Amino acid sequence: MRHGKKDNHLGRTASHRKAMLSNMASSLILHKRIETTLAKAKELRKYVEPLLTRAKEDSTHNRRIVFSYLNDKASTKELFGAVSDKIASRPGGYTRIIKLGNRLGDAAETALIELVDFNDALLLANADKPAKTRRSRRGGGKKETSAEADVAAPVKKEDHPVVEESAPAAEEAPKAEESSEGTDKE
Repeated sequence: MRHGKKDNHLGRTASHRKAMLSNMASSLILHKRIETTLAKAKELRKYVEPLLTRAKEDSTHNRRIVFSYLNDKASTKELFGAVSDKIASRPGGYTRIIKLGNRLGDAAETALIELVDFNDALLLANADKPAKTRRSRRGGGKKETSAEADVAAPVKKEDHPVVEESAPAAEEAPKAEESSEGTDKE
């Protein structure tokens, strides 16, 4: 029985699965996005995100561990170069999976997996939007305490005089209505 075992073996032997995930991770790092099946994309996310976290700290030890997973010098160099600079401030969630629909030949669910910080179209769209303010779901706003109410300056009548309407302003309004009625008749 396979109780509690969460990994999808993808119908492959352990060596085939390891080689496939290594190659897909290298391709993802070099090309920044790849198209594959949804099941493979989900497994690739679990495989590559710890490697991306390791790349944030550039040390010989981390480089050797990442190289043992990727087995590709070019992708390791790219990961510790351009990719690690972009993801340095991100606390996790380096990849995004976008479902694309079913493949024609075998109706397998396909998906696009990409590195989040390298999607220029979405980054530009998010740059235009203002930052969202965090809102609480609790009711009511902040209530003033009695000390804060004492500090608040009282409003004086001299500061805000009341403006009364004068008679000429009231006379102008009916004239405007008469002129508009005259145009309707003609």
